This record gives sequence, C-alpha cells and structure tokens, in this order.
Amino acid sequence: MGGDEFALILESADDLAEPDAIAQRILDALGRPADCGGQIVVPRATIGGAVYIAGDPVTGPVRQNADFALYHAKDTARGSFVMYSAALGSSMTRRLHAIRDVSAALCDGRIEAYYQPIFRLDTREIVGLEALCRMRIGDRIISAAAFHEATSDARVSTALTERMMGLVAADIRTWLDLGLAVQHVGINVSSEDLSGGAIARVLASAFERHDVSLEHVILEVTETVYMGRGDQAIQEAIRALRDRGIRVALDDFGTGFASLTHLLTVPVDVIKIDKTFVDHLEPDSVSATIVEGLIRVAKKMGIRIVAEGIESDQQIAQLRAIGCVLGQGYVFSPAVDRDATTALLAMHGQREARRVGSGGMARAS
Repeated sequence: MGGDEFALILESADDLAEPDAIAQRILDALGRPADCGGQIVVPRATIGGAVYIAGDPVTGPVRQNADFALYHAKDTARGSFVMYSAALGSSMTRRLHAIRDVSAALCDGRIEAYYQPIFRLDTREIVGLEALCRMRIGDRIISAAAFHEATSDARVSTALTERMMGLVAADIRTWLDLGLAVQHVGINVSSEDLSGGAIARVLASAFERHDVSLEHVILEVTETVYMGRGDQAIQEAIRALRDRGIRVALDDFGTGFASLTHLLTVPVDVIKIDKTFVDHLEPDSVSATIVEGLIRVAKKMGIRIVAEGIESDQQIAQLRAIGCVLGQGYVFSPAVDRDATTALLAMHGQREARRVGSGGMARAS
C-alpha cells in the first residue's frame, strides 16, 4: 500500500474467527532478529484490522476502518494489533475533524494566545503568566481542551507550538516596551515537541526575532508527558533544555506517576500542583499533608511550587498556612486575551522580583 504499509485480506472462516491469532503470527514472524550488514535489527510492525460486513454494496469502508484501527494502534499500542470498533471509528472521526479545523485555523491566523496570571498569595502581585492556546471561530473563542485531539498529529502539534512561541515572544516584547513588569511566561510543550529535538532551536528563533531574552520563558511539560511513552527520551530532552539555561516546569503534578525520586535524576525548576489537591485542602487533610511535605522538600531542592486551580480566598489562606507562596486560578483571573493581560500587568505586576525565597521567579529586563 506504500513504502512501509501492507494490506492482507483474510477470506477463510477459520482465519476470520481468530483475527487476533493471525495478527500475532504475523507479528512473531516479522519480529525475528535480522543481520543487516553486521548490525542486528529486530523489525516490528503495528496492525489494524476490520471485518467486511456481508451485504455491504462497497468494500471501501472496511479498508478505511482498518486504517482507523492502525492509526489508533500506532498512537496507543505500537507493536500490537487493534481491531476496529464503532467507538474507535467515532473517536478517529473526531480526531480527523479536529486536525482539519486546527490546520485551517493555523493557516488563517486564528490561533491566539490567552494568559492566566501566576501571583503571590500574600500580595496578589503578578509574578508570571501561563500562555494558553485558543482557537477563534467567528466570534467564539475555543479552549484547547475542545481541540486537544488534534495535537496527537505531530505536524499539527509542532505547528501549534511554533505559533504560540511566536505570539508569546511578540507579546512579551510589547509589554517590555511599555515598561510593564513581565517576568516570565510559561508555554506548554508536547511529547512531539520534545522528542523531535528541535524545540530549543524553535524557541530561540522566535525569541531572537523579537529581541526577547529566554529568561522570560518557562517551558511547561505535563506529568503525563514527563512519564508517558518514551519517557526516557523526554527526560533526556528536558535535561538538555536545562543544560542550555532554559527553565522547565512540571505541570499537573499529582495526576500521574511522577515522584520526587524522578526529580532527583531529571530535575525541573518549577512544580505546578494540580487542582485536585487544591480542591481538597481541608485542615489536617491528606491533600494538605502531601502538599505541605512537597513544599518543604521542593524548597530544599531549589524548586518553586505553584498551586493551580485556586478558586477561593479560603484556599489561598489554607495554602499560605502550609507555606505555599505562588498560585494561579479563577480567584485572581481566568485566562484572558493580550489586551486584558496588559491591563492586569499594569495594575498588579510585581515591580521588582524579590529574593528567590520570597516568591520572585525571574527579574524583568
């Protein structure tokens, strides 16, 4: 079917009764080590399958369904076999529509950067921002959660990151020219961005184009990316970024399997505690105990802590009581566009970054 893609048609009733067994036989046969010019290579394949429904007037859909199953297997279970189901087809259709919509938005310049402030819990001063991707459709602003499936496509994910880096660098330049106290902006990056190895070059190019120092950026990696498929390669990429002086934040901490043990081998500069912990911060609760312990350990490791998803003054008081200095959430501001962010920085920007221990995270220049 192509350079590295093949189709097999099973016709016998016995084969159709056990497609999993047939697929495993193929995988086992292909997986035998081969000597290629003195190098031992172990081939591997991924298989997607679908069954033709008797009575269908055309055979095209069965091939499309097998394609859907193959793409799903490549995303979730490389080296194995996945059989098509109606639910999988609906999921793939949504994904393809999302890829189409985001690709069109990128071409039309309808991908925009919104910003949510990171603030000191005691003074309510803004010490940083998190840039969040938004898509404009007419008068509507669509959050990234609504088109997240498109980021499973490496090309789209990379293009989104490049677009966001360019927008953030341009906005920081504007704020600095206005004399506003913008310290740093966090930009979310995906596993595709990190595994490609070009993220540092793309970042440097965007910020150099607008004459903005990389001191003003923090790359945010979610815990699922940090500990996901190919985590060793991802952690190597994080280590390489930090070796180049680029700061990295571990986002959504507490939702996956990362631990302080992992941070000993692949340290980060900032840990952002997931909203689920903040939601359960009752006095003497398990969440409060965990967060308090994390704050103490992180402080000794030189890692900043930011509490996410703060929605009430009561949560602020509870976080301050256990030693948390920085946070973000609706209690201060939702994510807003560039103009609204400019106004927030003018009113609440921390004029001078204080000592590292008191919450300042970067010095504006």
